[in-house]
Amino acid sequence: MISTDRLLAFAAMSFLLIVIPGPSVIFVVGRALAQGRRAALMTVVGNTLGAYVLVLAVALGVGAVVERSVLVFTLLKLVGAAYLVYLGVKAVRRRGALQAAFADPDSVARGGLRTLGEGFLVGVANPKTMVFFAAVLPQFVDREQGHVMLQMLLLGLVFNAIALASDSVWGLAAATARGWFARSPRRLGMVGGAGGLAMIGLGVTVAATGRAD
Repeated sequence: MISTDRLLAFAAMSFLLIVIPGPSVIFVVGRALAQGRRAALMTVVGNTLGAYVLVLAVALGVGAVVERSVLVFTLLKLVGAAYLVYLGVKAVRRRGALQAAFADPDSVARGGLRTLGEGFLVGVANPKTMVFFAAVLPQFVDREQGHVMLQMLLLGLVFNAIALASDSVWGLAAATARGWFARSPRRLGMVGGAGGLAMIGLGVTVAATGRAD
């Protein structure tokens, strides 16, 4: 359905967008610093699932409505930003709980589904991905070949596969650095605070992100 040239061109453009740290990457890094490798990877999976919801929205025509409506776009962006700030504040306030998490690894595992859900919400509310799917993805669809929705879904899978690999690398790298901090209670508290502040800063950045023309 989609020519190899179109697929490769879309993959290349997706890669360029993904490797530049944005909301998802910063959120994953923040989670890796605050909660470790497992939480980071669960966040990556959640982000990926959330991003694919945006693909489905574009394929069904909802993406075009969001892109053309300043009100809808702004509301969704602000909700996502507020949620990131909330998670960041919570991480800062609970930074002392990191020591308990190291003493009881199962406590992190029990929150796996919740971490997945939080990553999902961030992925759905990611303005960079939203605009990319609404404005760029349709341009790589060959309408003469038909099956437009299936083409969009396939292109979305390509994007998400690249994002999954890239974000996982970021998360694992941050989680590895976290191990060094974990050797000291003071460092451990700094990790939790840094991860929380990163998410707060991300929320503010998302809120201040202008609308792409």
